[in-house]
Amino acid sequence: MKHLSRWAAAFAVALACATAAHAAPDTIRIGVATAGGGDPVTWGGSPGGVARANNWLEEEFKASGIKVEWLFFKGAGPAVNEALSNKQIDFAYQGDLPSIVGRSNGLKTKLLLVSGARNNLYLVAPVKSQVQSIKDLKGRTVSIFRGTNGHLVAINVLAANGLAERDIKGVNLDTGSAQAALVSNGVDAAFGGYEWFKVRDQGLAKVVYSTQGQDPAFTRQASLLVRSEFEQANPAEVQRVVDVFVRAAHWSSEEKNRDELFRIWARSGTPVASWAAEFDRQPLAVRNSPLADAFIVARYKAVVADALKLRLIRREVSVDDWFDTRYLKAALKKQGLEDFWTAFDAKGQPAAGASVAAK
Repeated sequence: MKHLSRWAAAFAVALACATAAHAAPDTIRIGVATAGGGDPVTWGGSPGGVARANNWLEEEFKASGIKVEWLFFKGAGPAVNEALSNKQIDFAYQGDLPSIVGRSNGLKTKLLLVSGARNNLYLVAPVKSQVQSIKDLKGRTVSIFRGTNGHLVAINVLAANGLAERDIKGVNLDTGSAQAALVSNGVDAAFGGYEWFKVRDQGLAKVVYSTQGQDPAFTRQASLLVRSEFEQANPAEVQRVVDVFVRAAHWSSEEKNRDELFRIWARSGTPVASWAAEFDRQPLAVRNSPLADAFIVARYKAVVADALKLRLIRREVSVDDWFDTRYLKAALKKQGLEDFWTAFDAKGQPAAGASVAAK
């Protein structure tokens, strides 16, 4: 890791030189691709939710007189893309597919770090439904939240079971609408995430399929992005934001904090039991790692390929030059975390070598 240490030191010097040459922003605006919940509004499933709940970013920038604003979007990733396009936010917590769609449409962003890896996908159905497996979906009405990072995974899960999206009667519903539709028998089944455990535990739905323990290619990834224009004008502030997210990732990866982590995430309105189910038999350090390793890069490339094939995007999107891990590397060195997380290869298995992408 000596080469990484020398690189991080050089970057820190360059960053310090740049700091004196710019005026800090009055406000840092962070968009989150979920409606969230609680008071104040927060979200779970990401170390970012820990930073939010504990006001770590607000504390970081308080002495500088910089205000931190969190904006939550019921319209998820597509709504975040619109906000980025209109320069209404500076940073974005967003899933892989919508961020790729944004990039394909000309949004100039940089991926700074991962903030929620290997998120699971589930298929749920009414309790008394005859749907028992993915293959039972043929010809049935199924909710899929299109344009989100669960969309492509759902399509790939269907394909792995001999079905195409055209074999089902897909309806595009957001999370709340899908839950209402399923409970009232308006749809036969629904794809979604951890939010369905609450409905299951209320006796209103059953989980008939889970990606837990399956090929990690069937999982969803989420990252922290920054508008390129903001990053170029405010490198010092970007570094401080990344520092806080890495601190949150470290805390969220410690197994001794598992129970407290789920309690913090439960402030969003998703019960502790749901987080326990989502993370069952899964190491926190794997799910909450910030590393942009070979697995993450490979997953983003796979999503690009799938999105092109399904015509969700119209042109090729480059990935290798999208991840800008300079700030992440500097944060890891500063906090003594260069060897804390395991890097994974393209297939999701532990890999030897550099812990983060080369750039």
